[in-house]
Amino acid sequence: MSDTESSRPHGAAPPEEQDWNQQMIAEFRQNGGRLSGSFDGAPVLLLHHTGAKTGAERVNPMLYQQVGNSYAVFASAAGRDRNPAWYHNLKAHPDTEIEITDDSGTGTRLVPVRAHEADPQEREPIWDTQKQRYPGFADYETKTERTIPVILLDPQTSP
Repeated sequence: MSDTESSRPHGAAPPEEQDWNQQMIAEFRQNGGRLSGSFDGAPVLLLHHTGAKTGAERVNPMLYQQVGNSYAVFASAAGRDRNPAWYHNLKAHPDTEIEITDDSGTGTRLVPVRAHEADPQEREPIWDTQKQRYPGFADYETKTERTIPVILLDPQTSP
């Protein structure tokens, strides 16, 4: 582990990845939930979450897979040997929001969700589909010994 990595909070992305995330978030919002380049046409959402230890509000862009009415996201951390910080944040604070393209396709909307980790039987077909659609996820799997968690974000209706 490098000195830089050991000085980051557990599961936090490196600074260059954080900068890249900020650029993606800005582009997502400026373009009505769409991204360009290698993410053109890909299903991307912005995950809003609260720091498990700090209570700080955070936002992470990520690919998702629609699973029924739910949204599956993948705690791949690009194949690193530990789960990303947002995974731990969702475990501590499962009620959150996602930002997705609105129904018109010209803007974004916030959707309240409750996060839960897919059990092994749920996970397998979702994970297999993600690896087929986006082979980079299969590559991440080869880089780590951990089982990459699949998190389901279930939309919540207002009371």
